[in-house]
Amino acid sequence: MSAPTRPRYAARLNAFKIGAAEYWPGNNTITTADLLRRAATAGLTAADLNYPDHFLQDTPADLSQVLADHGMALNGLAMRYYTDPGYKLGAFTHPDAATRRAAIDETKRGLDALAEMGGRLMTLWMGQDGFDYSFQMDYAAAWDRSLEAMAEVADHNTAIDIALEYKPNEPRAFALMPDAATTLLALKELGRANTGVTLDFAHMLYADEMPAFAAHLVARHARILGVHLNDGYGKWDNGLMVAAVHPVQTVELLVELERAGYEGVIYFDTFPDHSGLDPVAEARTNIEVAERLRAVAARLVGDADLQAAIAMQDAPTAMRIVHQALAR
Repeated sequence: MSAPTRPRYAARLNAFKIGAAEYWPGNNTITTADLLRRAATAGLTAADLNYPDHFLQDTPADLSQVLADHGMALNGLAMRYYTDPGYKLGAFTHPDAATRRAAIDETKRGLDALAEMGGRLMTLWMGQDGFDYSFQMDYAAAWDRSLEAMAEVADHNTAIDIALEYKPNEPRAFALMPDAATTLLALKELGRANTGVTLDFAHMLYADEMPAFAAHLVARHARILGVHLNDGYGKWDNGLMVAAVHPVQTVELLVELERAGYEGVIYFDTFPDHSGLDPVAEARTNIEVAERLRAVAARLVGDADLQAAIAMQDAPTAMRIVHQALAR
């Protein structure tokens, strides 16, 4: 079997602020353009930008030029409501109508910036839309408000895909859309063709899901619009390097993505910040590991012996085949 086509890789841009004083001596203001230039040195060929955070000092035109100068493609934008204390009680589900309107309008401005840059993917992670206590949230009202807001956002520019990135909790104790099943229910009710899901490996572990199974359900009932590779221990969003803890589950996810025909960007949503790692070395390691595991997945996806073992739920045989492939 021929080697899989190399995808574009992106990474969490704010990680490249690590060691800023040493990397940019005497520079007290680090711009998004600076972060993109440093990320390019790691071999990354795509970028996701946060809105509005990454546009405070750089215009969409400026950032488009930096991306072009360094051979990087814009994967898309991700809204960041949680950085605004006004959204602590929610963005789309906030009890105050004016605050909900502000969140929707800010999202539309983000969509306009994305369109100006020629991008086609907006990711919504609604971490602040949730609750912390019993009897704190009117569940019916919050669900309705969230879907009404998402419908308005999706209809603002139907040429742009809206991806929901689910996560069980943080910053709220319970997220309104914490897992694949709940997110798929929301998308079914939403009924917009330009919507889908961004899968985050650590979030799926955190949600007590088997990543490949969650990916299958999303591909079956909606669309996989984004993939965040990372790893963790399943207790919280560790953001560890790819396959640092769960190599077999990572390969199984990659096999499922191959079967689903996913050809989008792979985004490393990792946190070298926690250990003060060199972000360039960390990103290069993620690319190297992802390439190796994608090659393993490409061999396994058509392995007749593996498929026969899976058909019989013969786990010992399946594990031997998978680990032999990993050892090659």
